[in-house]
Amino acid sequence: MEFQPGVYLLSAAFMRDYPHERYPELMLKQGRPYTCLLVYTCRDHIVGIPFRSSISHKNAYLFTASQRSRRTRSGLDYSKIAILKNLDHIDFTAHPVVDQDEYKEMMQHIGQITREAEAYISAYVNDRKGAAPLHPREFQRRYQYSTLPYFHDLLGIE
Repeated sequence: MEFQPGVYLLSAAFMRDYPHERYPELMLKQGRPYTCLLVYTCRDHIVGIPFRSSISHKNAYLFTASQRSRRTRSGLDYSKIAILKNLDHIDFTAHPVVDQDEYKEMMQHIGQITREAEAYISAYVNDRKGAAPLHPREFQRRYQYSTLPYFHDLLGIE
């Protein structure tokens, strides 16, 4: 699968494949786009890390350089990651709008953001497979509201 990492919207096909009724932790709302930074991870997955305007936990990259980030805790939320099966889940025709200061900061730190997202996913996979179990309270704190259980098939978790 080939695409350039950057800001994209998830497609109507993704919305159909992951309806809110069955996947409530995905931030899907009718008429509201799922704007994400899409990157490849070391496992060759395409990962969508959604932009959020108010994040109340530590499983995120928090912006610091924008006016909005000074008022709210805006950032990229690792706990709401979407792992994409195919390119049909990306809307290549849409032109997502994001805060320019946040976009600039994101591009300057894209390597860090990708590494942190990979670490978040890897810790989850290693716990679920028993390779490196987390303390139950730590697992609950990190993954209680995570979307990763929806992608066990793509992560190789039985």
